[in-house]
Amino acid sequence: MLVRALLATAVALNLSLGLASAVQAQIAVSANDGKQVLDDGEQVVPAHPAPDSVTLIDMSASPPRSVGDVAAPTSVIGPPSSVAVAPDESFALVTAARRLTPGDPTTISPDDVVSVIDLKTRRVTATLHAGAGASGVSINRAGTLALVANRAEGTVSVFTVAGGVLTPVGKVRVGEPDSSPAMPIFFDDDHRALVSRDRDHKIVQLSLDGATVAVTSVTLAPGLRPYQIDTDGPRRFAVSGNIGGGGRDVDTISLIDLAPAIPRVVDTVAVGLTPEGLKMSPDGRYVAVNVNNGSNLARAAPGYHPKGLVQIWRIDGERLTKVTQADVGAWGQGIAWSRDSRRLLVQCVVGQTIEAFAFDGRRLRHTATLPMPAGPAAIRTAEP
Repeated sequence: MLVRALLATAVALNLSLGLASAVQAQIAVSANDGKQVLDDGEQVVPAHPAPDSVTLIDMSASPPRSVGDVAAPTSVIGPPSSVAVAPDESFALVTAARRLTPGDPTTISPDDVVSVIDLKTRRVTATLHAGAGASGVSINRAGTLALVANRAEGTVSVFTVAGGVLTPVGKVRVGEPDSSPAMPIFFDDDHRALVSRDRDHKIVQLSLDGATVAVTSVTLAPGLRPYQIDTDGPRRFAVSGNIGGGGRDVDTISLIDLAPAIPRVVDTVAVGLTPEGLKMSPDGRYVAVNVNNGSNLARAAPGYHPKGLVQIWRIDGERLTKVTQADVGAWGQGIAWSRDSRRLLVQCVVGQTIEAFAFDGRRLRHTATLPMPAGPAAIRTAEP
């Protein structure tokens, strides 16, 4: 009887540990572009392009580790949020804003592909088409709707989602063809969305009613060229990275209050040259920013620096307060937070790495370097 009891206890403990491990697991999805590299500040097609790919990263491991790659088209052109992960981590969406030009593989041209990737079987289950320059993509909290910003045509594509299957609904024009819509985010319990337009310096609000999406008259002006925008678990605030003068002048990030009927910009702070990627922590307390810091410029440029910066800013009421920063690799892209808001993954195209950091509320500590098969161009986890 004692042996049976001990065995039963051991089995129960193993099951408990297994369930705990499953609950704690968190997958980050990195989209990697093999057809664009930097040549002394100029983005060019390499002589021998690597295939585009998607890497799955287990963030629950210490240190984080790659657990598999999937072949799928993507692009470093556009905000580093061309990946969206379903709330239940069952699938990911990856967009491709650019492709090698047919007939001239030394150049790139707009693309419109959206790949659906099953994260369990690690394969592409569907290839759909959005609009020219398909870039930032988001899935709503309910997991029933996806929006894709089409930078080369001024529209947002709408897809319904059911059982991991996307169905195109249509497109909504959110600006002039050259307004360059970059990134959509959902808020207000999936009843509203914001879309950044980096060419005309605006963020536009959409109204959502099921699969019906409409442009409202509400616009925000956070700064020069709002590019990647993001929100957090509480959905109290959003943040905008304003990429401004293209590496010549100091750029900014802005805090947006989502609580009013009309969202408003409540703070803007200087962060350095080109805040390419940013991400709010799941607990809503911090903003991580991947600042190029001139690392994507020609070596002779006045603002050139061999390293980028990852910065952490704290949300103090309606203000942004800088906490810390650390050096990171050149031409930085996206950032992913762990669920507990204590660990980060930071993408660096030059060197083709993802840098892992621990954050204790005061300092950043580098913990690992993960090599990628091509330049890491966008990254996302399931949104809280």
